[in-house]
Amino acid sequence: MNSKIIGMKNILSTQLLRSVAWLLVAGLTLSSCKKFLETQPQGAYDESTFPFPGGSGPFDEYLFGAYRDLRSFDVHVWPYVHATSIRSDDADKGSTPADGGANSQQMDNFPVLSNNGLVNSLWLGHYGLINRCNNVLFQIGTNRGIISTDQQKAVAAAEARFLRGYAYFNMVRFFENIPIFDTLFLDPAQQNNIPQSNAAQVYAFIENDLNFAAANLPLTWDPKFVGRITRGAALGMLAKVYLYQRKFALAQSTALQVMNSGVYNLSTPYSRVFEEEGENSPESVFEVQATATAAIPQNNGIQYANVQGVRGAGQWDLGWGFNSPSEQLANSYETNDPRRARTILFTSTSTTPGVTMYGETTPIGLPNPRYNQKVYTNPARRASLGNRFGWWMNVRILRYADVVLMHAEASIELGGDANFAAARNSINSVRARARAGNAALLPDITTNNQADLRDALRRERRAELGMEHERFFDIIRWGIAGPAMTAHGKTNFNESRDRILPIPQVQIDLTRGVLRQNPGY
Repeated sequence: MNSKIIGMKNILSTQLLRSVAWLLVAGLTLSSCKKFLETQPQGAYDESTFPFPGGSGPFDEYLFGAYRDLRSFDVHVWPYVHATSIRSDDADKGSTPADGGANSQQMDNFPVLSNNGLVNSLWLGHYGLINRCNNVLFQIGTNRGIISTDQQKAVAAAEARFLRGYAYFNMVRFFENIPIFDTLFLDPAQQNNIPQSNAAQVYAFIENDLNFAAANLPLTWDPKFVGRITRGAALGMLAKVYLYQRKFALAQSTALQVMNSGVYNLSTPYSRVFEEEGENSPESVFEVQATATAAIPQNNGIQYANVQGVRGAGQWDLGWGFNSPSEQLANSYETNDPRRARTILFTSTSTTPGVTMYGETTPIGLPNPRYNQKVYTNPARRASLGNRFGWWMNVRILRYADVVLMHAEASIELGGDANFAAARNSINSVRARARAGNAALLPDITTNNQADLRDALRRERRAELGMEHERFFDIIRWGIAGPAMTAHGKTNFNESRDRILPIPQVQIDLTRGVLRQNPGY
């Protein structure tokens, strides 16, 4: 079997990345494939299923490099979990007090310093993904010896521009003022001459990419290509981009396009959404695809579940134990909300047993009282693979429930009885799925008061999307991060400074001062 097809190791060495920041053209011209197939074996092409010729398109060998970077340790694993979850009031660092060192402790308790290695990893990982996308667009533009139709070019460009827009959306939320790279650099030194764009300019760039993607991507793919970017993913991400800029009318109408597409629904029980069997369900709008087999336990997977898995011994050695759900999150749920137990694994104490969603009783004395149950792996799958560490678990980036709640939020902010009714319908549809037929739980929202609806929406987002990397950005854009962090005991948090991360000092040094540090750092 062609090793290019089943995946390659990342050829960009850490030392080289640090010396040239993120670019290495020689590596970008090689295929660094990841998979899309959900069939057996999940995630790996073979000679009979490789999609070109006669399938998806001739630019897949370049696109796969970009898709593969979604599984990068620096994009959706170690620094990502810290920056999106551990920084929030929904989670604490977890593991053991000293584990992770100063880098992790700063993300948990602030301030995050400009020499923090996690910050630089985020920067390198995301700009690496961006340059992979720019390489796809370069290959499409030059079209050297590649036979392709205009439609194949448009779809490939749309996939690349979605991924690039998504990467920039993360970056503008992390750092705010960042340089925009829209072309592949043939001379690595060129990268150091690009000044930062302001947030409005970055958001305009993102909107342009996502609008192009939405106009050119298919509504669905053939099932053998499950996991590839769709029009719904582009529209859903665009709705979120509009929401973050308070463009509520555009956010509402764009989310509604996803809701009216007929592709997505809330039919998958909440308890199953995060199981292995719940991957790529009608709930899934965009998720990072991962797989593992007994023979290939890691190379086609992602370490996302592993760094958050229960930290114990023997059969309970499931991971590193980071990203522990906070007591504040546990206490925020309404009485008997089933989502609480599905989100948080409470471990055993001397008086109360901790029971997993699969009926296992945890041992007494684990390092943390709570673990993220949304990444908890099926013990039967662990046994069949001879692997406890969950590299096969997909990462849910955008769920349909999130889109529905975005529609509700935009409707609330637009105001008026018709919009309030639309918001209630959206919120109540999410609550109806969560109550799972038990009419005694989670009663419908009935208020017609804007402030009360806003509070209900915010509570619902926290309950529905707990531990899914939305909370920090939500409380920042709602302007409630200061009180929320203080209530959680993260008293070092300074809202004017800590709403964004510092620009990595090593990157400022590489540009000889072209990059400027964010205020307060």
